[in-house]
Amino acid sequence: MQIQGRTALITGGASGLGNATARALHDAGANVVLVDLPSSAGEDRAAELGDGAAFAPADVTDTPRVEDAIALATERFGSLDIAVNCAGVVPAEKTVGRSGPHDLDVFTRAVQVNLVGTFNVIRLAAAAMAAQEPRDDERGVIVNTASIAAFEGQVGQAAYAASKAGIVGLTLPVARDLARELIRVVTIAPGTFDTPMLAGLPQEARDALAADIPHPHRLGQPQEFGLLVRQIVENPYLNGEVIRLDGALRMKAR
Repeated sequence: MQIQGRTALITGGASGLGNATARALHDAGANVVLVDLPSSAGEDRAAELGDGAAFAPADVTDTPRVEDAIALATERFGSLDIAVNCAGVVPAEKTVGRSGPHDLDVFTRAVQVNLVGTFNVIRLAAAAMAAQEPRDDERGVIVNTASIAAFEGQVGQAAYAASKAGIVGLTLPVARDLARELIRVVTIAPGTFDTPMLAGLPQEARDALAADIPHPHRLGQPQEFGLLVRQIVENPYLNGEVIRLDGALRMKAR
């Protein structure tokens, strides 16, 4: 898909991987709608991008607000061609810890936001895309964010790994579901990236996270995630796949 003149909706678009993706697609000529919580800096991030950018406050599990975000994209910019799911939470808790069994509410929230929220955006965005006329034999591209924790979850990552493994599991069947609508679905499984979540860590801790990454021997940069999203959108034969973006990292148990 040619990105110039298309419209992309990016959840988690106010920071981290989502904001890097919004910038990459906007730089390539797309209109972008940043979807994030009302308390986020989404309004400021959209203003920084300037023309062709808008902010839609929404929790990805809140169907009416997601519908409002999609309506903003189609009404202001004329279409919805790309949806990128970056919104998520990162809980850390052992199955049985010093204070007892894993908090079930924590586990449920991780699945609800990361997995159910992702599918909520997929189904609503796909419905909007399916109603459009195809251009260059495509109606849309959906990119999801999993994690290498889906394959090598560490100690304390039961909830996070399970929610991300669910995104991996839905990628192929959703791609097959949407094939007749000419909508592609691809998932990225990033490794350890230099996002705001890690920014507050001391340098020693950041160095330790990077130590096991074979090459490049450093944390991933958010713009590299954004670049892969752009490459997925532009390559019409990528579909139904989960792509690891991790510098050949395979996570240890701890």
